[in-house]
Amino acid sequence: MTVLEKVKALPVSKEIIVIDNLSTDGTRELLETVSDPEIRVVLQSKNLGKGTSVKLGFAMAKGEWVIIQDADLEYEPNDILRLLEHAERTGEVAVFGSRLLTGNPQGMLAFYIGRVVLNLIFRLLFGAKTTDVATCYKLVRSDIAKRLRLRCSGFDLDFELASALRRLGYNIAEVPITYRPRTIAEGKKIRPMDGVKAIATMLRVRFQSRETLMRPVTAL
Repeated sequence: MTVLEKVKALPVSKEIIVIDNLSTDGTRELLETVSDPEIRVVLQSKNLGKGTSVKLGFAMAKGEWVIIQDADLEYEPNDILRLLEHAERTGEVAVFGSRLLTGNPQGMLAFYIGRVVLNLIFRLLFGAKTTDVATCYKLVRSDIAKRLRLRCSGFDLDFELASALRRLGYNIAEVPITYRPRTIAEGKKIRPMDGVKAIATMLRVRFQSRETLMRPVTAL
């Protein structure tokens, strides 16, 4: 079952926004055949980066919550229900799925060390209690996500989003999730420079004024 089929099968009211960054593995051709009213497909004319796709998805979203889903099935879509249940039960505006709260395989040691170090820096800068700030699964209330002034266009947006939430005073809750790490040979795209960009992004947001991080309600 593809990731799209798994997300569509989730027993909740939802809209699915698929943004293709000029993929070359056959995905684009498959998306061109989608004719499902529950799925909105955007075919970019060039690869504009994950961050750009996430920002576009936030802008297009009409539901109460937004969550990011990569297409490679490192993450199990059924776990989205766990994040949503926690958010609705506790009233939290942001719930992240942590790969480090269970006995998940962590893939290459370098990737594991990198996410632990980046999470430690995030905790120190923002007084957070997170264990996995680099996670893809970030559930955020839609009205807040839409107002954030996010700049990043690449993988560093994951850190900008989390940093902006904490800088604005929002708590970030976590729930454990399933994780099936890919290798570089299987298409893993994260590289050491992405870690450097993540640190620079966290530092920038930490010392950025709160007023510049969020649009006023009247601007929506």
